[in-house]
Amino acid sequence: MGVFHILLADDHPVFRLGLCSLLGSHEGWEICGEATDGREAVEKCKQLKPDLLILDICMPRLNGVDAARQIMRDNPRQRILVVTDVGSEQVVRDCLEAGVRGWIFKSDGSAELTAAVEELQRNRSTFSSRVSDLILDGYLQPHRVAPALALPPRLTLRERQVVQLVGEGKTSKDIATMLGMSLKTAETHRSNVMRKLRLHSTVELVLYAVRNEIIHVQLPSFALRDHLHSRNGRAQVALWGLN
Repeated sequence: MGVFHILLADDHPVFRLGLCSLLGSHEGWEICGEATDGREAVEKCKQLKPDLLILDICMPRLNGVDAARQIMRDNPRQRILVVTDVGSEQVVRDCLEAGVRGWIFKSDGSAELTAAVEELQRNRSTFSSRVSDLILDGYLQPHRVAPALALPPRLTLRERQVVQLVGEGKTSKDIATMLGMSLKTAETHRSNVMRKLRLHSTVELVLYAVRNEIIHVQLPSFALRDHLHSRNGRAQVALWGLN
């Protein structure tokens, strides 16, 4: 068996360092590259053709869900392992529909991560027990699914990219440059999204992006600290390969 090449896509450098330390020490595995956002993950998948992509959901410029959709559209055989803090049932379902066949949480142990990579190396699907429970719970409670008429209009991948960039504070000129289009085209996409969603301001568009998990808002560190202290007075932090 040849070398198993792994591409890491996560915007946190310390976390990537931990992954490199843990996975790079495994016999027969090699970290062939790193990406710091979703668009870079898409491009490096094309360039490097890794055997496995380890992908976070919360990333700038292009979130993990839309990155996975684009990657799987270009190469349906690409193996992807999502490693994230996000636990939304809808995000899990979106990733499964895109073709993702592996999912664990950053709070899982290093042994679980290694085991997940080994399963995908054997072309087997692998999911954290919490993800399996989410999926099973959804199927066993069909009444939780909203009626089709209540669902918001479905955005195209390009429209979702525009929404994410607007949510990250980018101007139409920034969006045009980042997506390789004219300013007029960027403004047209933005106007079409606003009309399709019946929104009237950038604030409403940002709220839509947050509520539909196109972008993910994280609490500032001091707010997170206060929240944890208010619950149990302490927090435990673990880094892959460092525990």
